[in-house]
Amino acid sequence: MTDSWKGNDWFCTITELPAVKGGACGARASGFTLIEVLVAMVILSVALLALASLTAITTKTNSYGSHLTEASLFAQDKLEELRATRWEKITEGMDSDQVSGSTGIDYTRKWSVNRNETLKTINISIEWKDRVDRSIELTSVLCQ
Repeated sequence: MTDSWKGNDWFCTITELPAVKGGACGARASGFTLIEVLVAMVILSVALLALASLTAITTKTNSYGSHLTEASLFAQDKLEELRATRWEKITEGMDSDQVSGSTGIDYTRKWSVNRNETLKTINISIEWKDRVDRSIELTSVLCQ
């Protein structure tokens, strides 16, 4: 059965729909139950928490990589400085200095020179502290 009427500027049709077996949410209704939505939200929350902790670990590792690169550059700079020095001017012994990096970390650079006839062994160590004490060591041999 259909009723129609005309008003000023609108037209409307009312149609009676046959009753769906089982009510408005019959056997053919689709969608998610509240439990399914809650389980999906829990799984999503656990995944996002894991992703957040992974981001924190990645940030720490990236920071350590930056400091390690900077320390390696300071060790290499000192080694190149000693290589550029005349053989006679490179004295045996130990020395150290402080250098500051672009990352805001202060590095302690220590070096020692040992002579064996026509060879001089140079050991350079760089120490710094970010969350823990860290260090690297570079060894090279110069020939006369």
